[in-house]
Amino acid sequence: MLRNRTAIVLVTALAPAIWGSTYLVTTELLPPGRPLLAGVIRALPAGLLLIAVTRRLPQGSWWWRSLVLGALNIGAFFALLFIAAYRLPGGVAATVGAVQPLLAAGLSAGLLGDRLSLRTVLSGIAGIAGVSLLVLRSNAQLDAIGVAAALGGAVVMATGVVLSKRWTSPAPLLATTGWQLTAGGLLLLPVALLVEGAPPSHLTGANLLGYGYLALIGAAVAYALWFRGIRALPPTSVAFLGLLSPVVATALGWLALDQDLSPVQGLGALIVLGSLVAAQTQRPRAAQPSRLAQPSGLAQPAPATPPVAERRSAS
Repeated sequence: MLRNRTAIVLVTALAPAIWGSTYLVTTELLPPGRPLLAGVIRALPAGLLLIAVTRRLPQGSWWWRSLVLGALNIGAFFALLFIAAYRLPGGVAATVGAVQPLLAAGLSAGLLGDRLSLRTVLSGIAGIAGVSLLVLRSNAQLDAIGVAAALGGAVVMATGVVLSKRWTSPAPLLATTGWQLTAGGLLLLPVALLVEGAPPSHLTGANLLGYGYLALIGAAVAYALWFRGIRALPPTSVAFLGLLSPVVATALGWLALDQDLSPVQGLGALIVLGSLVAAQTQRPRAAQPSRLAQPSGLAQPAPATPPVAERRSAS
């Protein structure tokens, strides 16, 4: 059982690790100044492809649930991340976004009846501290709107993770993933057209390669792994794995872009990894059934047994 859970955690961790490569792909392959367009291309084609492959459409309440989850996990999250990335230094945005595991833990306690332990709280605080050491700079300046957007992005993503656990889809995983990607992409499309205008008239081979990677790997594959993890693991455990994104983004910047990596950043990465291990190795405890108020039509949650580093990573 432990080996099986460890395997699920490791496979789920691939999703935020893939998202950590978004900054590198954006800076090296995509046209500049089009993060929202990248968000649309990342989500909408991948969602439509998965729907075409699975040939499953939502039924009943899953029409509006897919819209809500797609907005939380993708559409609204990408838009808020875009605002935060353009109004804040990347390190500030990533540090504020690192509160997501704590938010998910609180929402899990309120909506799913999961136990909020001291270990979870301390792991969450350590994760925020580690991310700040990894990406925050001493000359970083704050912007109220940017901070609110970064915090809002963490809130909507944490809510999306918890609701994805509460609302267990009866459809296959790839179909559910396709619904959410399509809904999120459709919601983001008019925002991208309004803010950034029409897509570029000419795209290079490198641009097409970057967009293809974001759609197929960064969306279709990564979100399928992410939602599979949410089905199998406690949502708080999944949320903690999101802290891997700034670690991977920093590592790729060091390896591929020859960016400096200081001892303080190395310490921050170790603290983040330590908080992840502490969160994943905590003995899960089942919620008390009497404390859960399950609305009719909602699946009973399973007992607890589960982008970002720099500017322009909003895509």
